[in-house]
Amino acid sequence: MAILLAATTAWLAAPAAAEESPLTAADRRAMVEQLGATLEANYVFPDKAKTIAAILRRHLDAGDYDAAPDRRALASELTDDLIAASGDLHFAVGVDPDWVADYAAKRDPVRAAALREEERRDEARSNFGFTGLRYLDGNIAYVDLSHFADPELGYDAAAAAMRFIENADAVIYDLRYNNGGHLEMAQLLASQLFPGDKDQELFDYDYTLDGRHVARGQWVLPALPAKRLTGKPVYILTGSTSFSAAEWFAFTMQKLGRATLVGERTAGGAHPVDRKPVGTDFFLQVPIGQIRDPVDRSDFEGRGVTPDHLVPSADALALAQRLAIADLARADPARQADADWFAPTLAPRPAPTTAALKAIAGRYEGRRIDLEGGKLLYTWRERLRLTLEPLGGDLLAIEGVRDFRFRISRKGGKIVALTRINRDGTTTDYARLD
Repeated sequence: MAILLAATTAWLAAPAAAEESPLTAADRRAMVEQLGATLEANYVFPDKAKTIAAILRRHLDAGDYDAAPDRRALASELTDDLIAASGDLHFAVGVDPDWVADYAAKRDPVRAAALREEERRDEARSNFGFTGLRYLDGNIAYVDLSHFADPELGYDAAAAAMRFIENADAVIYDLRYNNGGHLEMAQLLASQLFPGDKDQELFDYDYTLDGRHVARGQWVLPALPAKRLTGKPVYILTGSTSFSAAEWFAFTMQKLGRATLVGERTAGGAHPVDRKPVGTDFFLQVPIGQIRDPVDRSDFEGRGVTPDHLVPSADALALAQRLAIADLARADPARQADADWFAPTLAPRPAPTTAALKAIAGRYEGRRIDLEGGKLLYTWRERLRLTLEPLGGDLLAIEGVRDFRFRISRKGGKIVALTRINRDGTTTDYARLD
């Protein structure tokens, strides 16, 4: 069984056929009773399940659900009450008779295969969660993951991503907006960060599977489709919307001392979940188990994961890149020149004023700088043009150029030249002509 850890989402409305029949008092009572039975049969905490089911029945008896005009409204109110009673953000009640029918149809192998292929096509449209792969300055690989796909479906995409980053000197995983998914994908990606010849547990968990208790662990995989990144610095970006499997990846790598976390405290959803049908129209998303880290068997349910460097999530990438470059320079002093070169591009800086930009615009030897739409545009040979980005301290980065930048040279407060600064430290001056 694949372990799914995902955030609650906006559920689909019921088809018209389900919406046409009015919701009667008998319908509401049957729904709450069926929901309570499903909850007690599947929730990770059986004693709490009985208490929560009783709370829902009290809401029903008090008439709290009488105003719900339709199934969607009732599902929304039940979701709110489940979360309020349990404190667990994984809970959700949804209206989706098609899904309920598909759940039953999976007993038919032909129908199950067709549904699996439909799932694969849907996942392919989001590249199985790998929404961004690139190399940042400093030979730092960046992996943006929107969710953790089922590796049975997304293995090839994961393998390609793992091969893409295998030559990096450091890696940044961006999980700031990752709502979770399959823990097996987290296991696959995490395995690249550890030696394959050492028994290293990643996750330890137990859960309910069709009324049967299952206890198991996930360990570093001995064989991978890419080279391992053992010993290379790893940084994980987190945000308040990082949820469930994304939190577990971050939490475990932090606990094992394998990654530095940068960003905001995460949402705090530690439990694996499953969907169960309730009647013919509804389903319940219910936490079915517990996961524990391999160090002290703890979790972060309701608390979230606290980063090593707490910063607004919007600022996390720049800080992680600065940390990575600094860490690489400490490990290899020969890379200090790289750290010095990239520092201005990564440092926080205020936006320049319009007056400051206007002062830079003008003609220089063999080139000119224009101010258009609030941006500085650098033109040479009359037809080659790139945008300049102020870096502070009179430094200007050139769009798409990594081996040199410009500095505005002043004399007596007046701009007298545009100085090209090459990465090797050599310079060339272009005198101002106007």
